[in-house]
Amino acid sequence: MSLTVSPLVSERKEEEFDVFETLLETLEKNDEKLQDGDVIVISTKFISNSQGRLVDLNTIKASKEGIGVSKKFQMKAEIAEIILRESDKIFGGISGFVITSADNIMAPNAGIDKSNAKKGKIILYPNNPYIISEQIRRKIFLKFLIHVGIILVDSRLMPSRIGTSGVAIACAGIEPVLDMRAEKDLVGNPLKVTFQAVVDNLATIANHKMGEAAESKPFAIVRNSGAKLTDRKISPTEMAISPDQCVYVRGLTNPTNR
Repeated sequence: MSLTVSPLVSERKEEEFDVFETLLETLEKNDEKLQDGDVIVISTKFISNSQGRLVDLNTIKASKEGIGVSKKFQMKAEIAEIILRESDKIFGGISGFVITSADNIMAPNAGIDKSNAKKGKIILYPNNPYIISEQIRRKIFLKFLIHVGIILVDSRLMPSRIGTSGVAIACAGIEPVLDMRAEKDLVGNPLKVTFQAVVDNLATIANHKMGEAAESKPFAIVRNSGAKLTDRKISPTEMAISPDQCVYVRGLTNPTNR
């Protein structure tokens, strides 16, 4: 059977709310039912909103280090301060953008976002995304007695490409990566370093249907994906690679003379 993606329209919510209960309401309103083996993709912004992870810039007082970052990369001191607080590491940047690592994801400005937030506020990445994913997966199993995968999706920029694609910030109940080493290519050569980013691929497919603007489709059901589901707890490190092993980071921080 062919893979299908069904985005679900949901009402916007202003205050903190329960994502699982909202999912149940949204399924009913969209006349959809979950099936065993489904992968449910949920917008990280929706999760962040449910946790109240919105920051009013007027309440932020920049530190000396934050002011230094704001001057270096020509941005508001309040935003620079939040970037510092939310980042694990800063690699560099350009005017208006700081390239950071946050929650094992390399992203501009630590993933903070002004879209879908009221003026003067920004949305941060959700707290404990892997725990949230696992909680939702277990609640679905207890209510429906079915096994599903959960993916929390955000959009990202790819190096040297125009436009955004999806990236999995966290997942549960699904094997995130397929190890294809020792498999053979079309001409019979064994693959030596190939891993397939299963959850990132599904995140991109779902993100395409969920939209980036005013669609209000924070959920999507991916069916017949062929992904392997699991009951084991997924570690945040399973989809990440350290900066010293990343070809982009190593290549850009260690330029060769030509």
